[in-house]
Amino acid sequence: MFTGLVEATGALDSRSLRGAGMRMRFRARFEGEPLAIGESIAVDGVCLSVAAVLPEGFEVDASPETCSRTTLGSLEPGGTVHLERALRLGDRLGGHLVTGHVDGVGAVADRRPAGEALWMALTAPPELARFLAEKGSVTVDGVSLTVNAVSGGRFEVMLIPQTLEKTKLDLLVPGSRVNLEVDLVARYVERLRAFPG
Repeated sequence: MFTGLVEATGALDSRSLRGAGMRMRFRARFEGEPLAIGESIAVDGVCLSVAAVLPEGFEVDASPETCSRTTLGSLEPGGTVHLERALRLGDRLGGHLVTGHVDGVGAVADRRPAGEALWMALTAPPELARFLAEKGSVTVDGVSLTVNAVSGGRFEVMLIPQTLEKTKLDLLVPGSRVNLEVDLVARYVERLRAFPG
């Protein structure tokens, strides 16, 4: 489980095919205790397990499903990623509950400055749009954000200076593809509504 509060950014160093999946090596530095083999880490919002710990980073294995359903399959060496280590019991929950199970890929539709902040509109696949609600939560490339407005499959967010400083979201332009995870609570509410008992 994660919070959607990015701890660090890293970069894809290399990738190699492993059957239908791939081994990915990332350069990254974390504060505090070192990574451990087997621990969960969110890479651009995708929950993966650390397969190897290196002096300057770590390696993970991405399954064919992960490669096809997220942006990681098309990530090029040198590409920047958001990183978050798994939430520990007793940690402060500052974002929202994030599983790291990406629901789909969306895209940036528009962006413009809003004072020191950045307004951004994104599109979500139709099957995810029903889970987006004004003032609800959404995870974009692993970053917990508040939805400011929704219209059909398009939603708006406001990126505050702190978010712009700690993430790569300011590098996104119209057409940029992003990993989306809808709010976990919204998913369960939908499930209960569809199958009330």
